[in-house]
Amino acid sequence: MARYTGPRLRISRRFGEPIFGPSRTLSRKNYPPGIHGRFRRSSKLSEYGRQLMEKQKAKAIYGVLERQFRRFFEKASRMKGNTGENLLQLLERRLDNVVYRMGFARTRPAARQLVSHGHILVNGKRVNIPSYLVSPGDVISLTPKARQIPEFQKVIEASRSKYPWIEVRKAEFSGTFLYIPSRAEIPENIQERLIVELYSK
Repeated sequence: MARYTGPRLRISRRFGEPIFGPSRTLSRKNYPPGIHGRFRRSSKLSEYGRQLMEKQKAKAIYGVLERQFRRFFEKASRMKGNTGENLLQLLERRLDNVVYRMGFARTRPAARQLVSHGHILVNGKRVNIPSYLVSPGDVISLTPKARQIPEFQKVIEASRSKYPWIEVRKAEFSGTFLYIPSRAEIPENIQERLIVELYSK
């Protein structure tokens, strides 16, 4: 299955919450997308349906396809501690997500493109793999060439990184991943317990 490139608002309306950020349109159209969305009878989801919906939401938020998402889950299940929390921590450590959290890009898809086009350095070395896992202490920065692009300069100047596990130095076009965030610090509205239950069947 190819990566979804359609309107992101449709995805938000499917889950009934602004998973990509606040939207005035979502508040007006608080019903599922599609021609029958407004008139669809509200039916209670089964337990499996709730679990599947939560997994699909996590995949949509982080922009990960099924095969890669399952690999993250398998890795999380082999780690010590809570599997659900481990899963979200692995997703947060993805390079494209860290670039987004630092404010180098307005959206995760834009951050993924920034990485895949070779504009990002990790500890001074070019990394073009969006799923690269960042470790505490790693320094992420823009390449010298990317720093000269006015569009990148505007995005970084307007950004406001508010995450305690990330230190951003706008003047240097760089930042440091300080530590792996706890579940309480990750702001995404995901019930990871349901995802664990789904994959554990």
